[in-house]
Order: sequence, then structure tokens, then C-alpha cells
Amino acid sequence: MPAPSPRRVLGARLADGVTRRNMWALLSLATAGTAVISFLPSAQPHILSTVLGVPEGAQGRIVGLLGFAAELAMILSLAWYGAMADRFGRRLVVITGLLLCALGTALFPFAGGTAALVGLRVVFGLGVAALNAMMSTIAIDYVRSRSRGASYGLIGVFGGLGALVAVLVLVRLPRTMEGLGLAPVTATRVSFLIIAGGLLLVAAALWPSLSRTAGTGAAAPHASLPRLAREGLVLARDPGVALSYAASFVARADLAVVVGFLTLWITDQATARGMSGAEALARAGAIVGVSQTVALLCAPLFGRLGDRMRRQDLVVVAQAVAAAAYLSTLLISDPLGAGMMVVAVLIGVGEIAGITTAGPLLAQQVPAGVRGSAFGVHTLCGAAGIMIISALGGILYDAWRPAGPFVLSGAAGLLVALFGLAVRRRIAADRRADLDQEAAAGASGRPG
Repeated sequence: MPAPSPRRVLGARLADGVTRRNMWALLSLATAGTAVISFLPSAQPHILSTVLGVPEGAQGRIVGLLGFAAELAMILSLAWYGAMADRFGRRLVVITGLLLCALGTALFPFAGGTAALVGLRVVFGLGVAALNAMMSTIAIDYVRSRSRGASYGLIGVFGGLGALVAVLVLVRLPRTMEGLGLAPVTATRVSFLIIAGGLLLVAAALWPSLSRTAGTGAAAPHASLPRLAREGLVLARDPGVALSYAASFVARADLAVVVGFLTLWITDQATARGMSGAEALARAGAIVGVSQTVALLCAPLFGRLGDRMRRQDLVVVAQAVAAAAYLSTLLISDPLGAGMMVVAVLIGVGEIAGITTAGPLLAQQVPAGVRGSAFGVHTLCGAAGIMIISALGGILYDAWRPAGPFVLSGAAGLLVALFGLAVRRRIAADRRADLDQEAAAGASGRPG
């Protein structure tokens, strides 16, 4: 008898032992996780101006400091999250990440000063580290090898929906609450508590829905956590892994620049023209929403391309596109004008191009037994990119021009594209990446 055709979700062929419920849980995680990951950095200017009364001229450095602190915490935790996921399963790490994000979100508007904000951004950053590492890893665990690009495309689509929820709904909550008669500070605090409560509900729903078996036990049963973390770093000797890590460094920084500094740029100009803090945040959400809508629409395109052309070549193209998009901010003189909408469209394309192409390249280069560790380091590289570009970008924002963080990110993308051109002919997929996945799926045997 012919073998039954594999189950599919929106065109992605599921791995053995993975149910449609598991895949939909992953896509729900991508939506909710990206929504909260996008929301808090977008809302930072509102907290600084409305709750703490920080003058506009000092906000760029504080935003950079908050990003630096959060990403430093991520760097110190990401490899460990990946190693823990290989040993104990992906689900536990996901729920831990959601709980940490909920805690950081709930307390953020109650901070009494910059030091408290930094501490809470660290807590939130630890949660983001867990979510980012696990979304990347589970997206590979749940599908067959030829659907990895499609899987990342779906993550991009549903993550894009989450980003839209963040900039079109969540960042408008303070304004909505003010419309109900609450004072600005109270409206902000109530909004953040509502969002934190929503995250707790998401965690409760995902615990029984994510697979209990996919990815668990793939690592050697007696391997220590430090060893698994080191393995993720040693893999960078492979030029394909190195290119993927470098692309992650830039792609994650691009996302941070969009949700952090683009919002700050727009809110600064809006408040300077007489808008209230909540109105300025809503205006920024509309413009960032254009960027995220374009990212949402382009995610399937780059996902499908990842299954139809050499993945290293697609990474090079994606980094070049992203670099051009971010450098185009040099042409903007009025962030509230029509030209910013055009740039927002370009940034949306560049952002999703970088995010959806680096992961499938890494997946084809590493055996399943160390995939969690590899993706932990992969996300660690993204955290390092956010940390460095946030810190330097904040300085450039205040000392040079608001386009400074975008120019820095674009220059980094050009360097990665050049590195990719130099090594692309030496990259060959590791056949064990597919064989180990099939063996692991066969061993698990049952749906999660």
C-alpha cells in the first residue's frame, strides 16, 4: 500500500508525531509572542514621557540603555535555553518565557525610575529570549525538511499578525482607557495589566496544546548543559552556520530598530507638534502598522523562496534588500509626512526578508540532536545584534540624527551580504539534519 500523505497545515507538511493542533498552537504562539515582544519596546517612549516625565532630548539614550540591558540578559541566557530545550523539551521553555514576559509587562509602568525600568526590561528580555529561541526551533521540529521555508513563512505571517495587533490595538489601549475617563498614568497602568493578564491566558491555553514529545530527548541523554551550549558555538566553523548566525545578528537588530527607534522618532515629532502622549503613540502605531502589514504580506513569499532556491543565496539577497530599506531613512526629513509611509513599506520588506531566511539555512546545516543548542546560539547572535545596535543607535539618535540607528543597521546588513557572497559556494547542507529529524520523529511515534 502507498504510504499515507503527510498531514498539512496551510501548505506545510507536518513531521511524524506532530498534530495539526500542535502546529496551530505554534502559530498562536507566534502571534501572541510577537505581539508582546513588539508592544513593550513600542510603548517605551510613552512610559518615559507620560509616567516618568523624561525630556525628549534624553529619551534616545535611555531607549538604547534599555535595549542594551535586555539583550545582555538574553545573551547570558539564550544558549542555556536552547540546551534546556534539547534536554527537557520545548514546551517548558515556552511557558517560562510567557510568564516572564507577563511579569515584566505588568510591572513596567509602575517603575519609579530608570534603574527600575532597566531591571524590568531584563526580566522581560529573559522571557523574550525563551520565546524567540523556541519559536525558531519548534518551527523546524514540527515540519518535514522540504517545508522548512514554508514553516518559517507561516511564522512570519502569524508573527506579522501579532505585530499588527501590537501597533494597531495594544499601543492604543492607553488612549482608549483615557477616553473612558482614566488619568493618563492610570490608563497606562491598567492597559499594561490587561496585556499581562492576556499573556497568562495564552500560557494556560498553550500548555496542553504544544507537543510534549517533539524535540525532547534529541540530545544525548547524558550530555551536560554546558556541553550542549558549547556545541552550538562550535557549529559556527561551518560557513553556512556562520552565515546564518551573522544574518540573525542583523535581522533581530532590524526588528528592534523598527519597534523601538521608529516609534521614538515618530512620537518625538508628534508631541513636538502638540499631540498628547497617547495620541502620539497611536500615530506611531499607524505608521509602524504599515511596515508590519507589508512584512505580513511578504512573509509567505520569502518562506516559499526558501524551499525553492539555495538558502544561502536567499540570505544574501534578503540582507541586501534589508540594507537598502534601512539606508533609505537618510532621505526622510519629516517622519509624519508621506515619504515615511514609503520608507515604512521598504522596511517591512527588509525586516521580514532577514527574519524568515536565516533560520531555514541553519536548519539544513545542523543535526537534529543539537538543533536546540544551535538555535539558542542563533538567537543569541540576534540578541547581540540588538544590544550593540540599540546602544550605538541610541547615541546616534541623540547626537547625530534620528535615522542613525537605521543607517547603522543597514551598514551591518551590507557587511553580512558581502560575507555571504564570499562563502556561499563553500556551503553544503548536512544530510544528517534530515536523517536525524526522521529518526527522531519515528522514535517519538505518537502525537503530542
